[in-house]
Amino acid sequence: MIWLILLAGLVLTAWSGVPIGIGLALTGLTILQFVAGGASTLAVTSVWNVFTDFTFSAVPVYIFMGEILMVSGVSTRIYNAVAPFFQVIPGKLLHTNIVVCTMFGAVCGASTSTAAAVGSVAYPELRQRGYHRPTVIGTLAAGGTLGLLIPPSLSLLIYGATQNVSIGRLFLAGIIPGLMLAGIFMTAIWIISRRNPAITPADTDRPAMGQRLLGLARIWPFAFLIFAVLGTMYLGLATATESAALGVVAAILVGFFWGNLTWTKLWQAFMTSTIVFGAIGLVVLGALILAQSLSILGVPQQVMSIIQGLGVSKYVVLLLVVVIYLILGCFFDGISMMLMTLPLVYPVMAGVGFDPVWTGVIITIMIEVGMLTPPVGMNLFVLIAIANGEVSLGEAARAALPYWILMLAGVVILTIVPGIALFLPNLVMGGR
Repeated sequence: MIWLILLAGLVLTAWSGVPIGIGLALTGLTILQFVAGGASTLAVTSVWNVFTDFTFSAVPVYIFMGEILMVSGVSTRIYNAVAPFFQVIPGKLLHTNIVVCTMFGAVCGASTSTAAAVGSVAYPELRQRGYHRPTVIGTLAAGGTLGLLIPPSLSLLIYGATQNVSIGRLFLAGIIPGLMLAGIFMTAIWIISRRNPAITPADTDRPAMGQRLLGLARIWPFAFLIFAVLGTMYLGLATATESAALGVVAAILVGFFWGNLTWTKLWQAFMTSTIVFGAIGLVVLGALILAQSLSILGVPQQVMSIIQGLGVSKYVVLLLVVVIYLILGCFFDGISMMLMTLPLVYPVMAGVGFDPVWTGVIITIMIEVGMLTPPVGMNLFVLIAIANGEVSLGEAARAALPYWILMLAGVVILTIVPGIALFLPNLVMGGR
């Protein structure tokens, strides 16, 4: 009975156009009321406990900080400072897209925000210089995904807050995999450019090293911003929530005194972040109700019993989870996909022996893959809009395909060498 209600609820949610949060909540309440003997009041307690949790309050604050950085023009200054370093190697300014997305991701926390902030600067510039437009969109879409993995990561924050996993360990776990993927992306750009030099123009502008270093030194306020967000947390001076609040203050100061932030833009950022958090909060609410209904009936334990009865290895379970995320990535945005699957995926992954912190990193990468997967592919749509339709969805998807494959390769690498993700958390915060 419970599986029928669960399947019907998810199918109706996907097909009817009902907001995902509402669909998940109604499915969970139906299970609690008619299968769990009228235990729907437990849903209220579950939602209240998470939404009043101090850690979860960091979510809207990080969203606000990201919006401030988007409207303040900070990405323009960073891009102009970094670009001269890559004009002399194959791929040229395409590498800059990845590097600046990596840097911006270190203070933004969201994939689409990173892609939009950097893309709004990079695409017009590279288009004017004569770069192959679909390739530009592909690199920006791939680089934007790093904003969801490199801390402060919105997905890792929500994952930790809802599954009671250390935010500090999760943020540390995202650093090396994020840098690894950035390096892999840049290697791919180098190879693609060597094989097809026509995607980049014959740019002869090569600034002197002193000029490049001077330009890089001028973005020191960005280092102050990174310290306010991450440095204070890793030094033990602030919690994740407190560092988010410090990040907002730092973003406002940097935006006013270094960027082009105005009071009107600040209000615009506040209103946009309120709407974004409202949408995310609704999905969190629905996911919590569904998780409560599945937990009280012991569904995760039933799934574990089935898996143990089949006698398959934990890597087969991981493969199944990856396939599920690949399929769902065609239809749902990343955060919604994560929240609707965690009630089953998290206990199953933990039950077969995967580290919860490592699992958070893998799920985040699979969400990133979904950001490049049509027909939803949020990063692709954001950048197509920035390009004013000069690049079609098909062209953008084909250009992003190599990076889509490379992110799956990243999952394989992290599976073979899990220490890539767990080294920093264990070093800084001690082993589990």
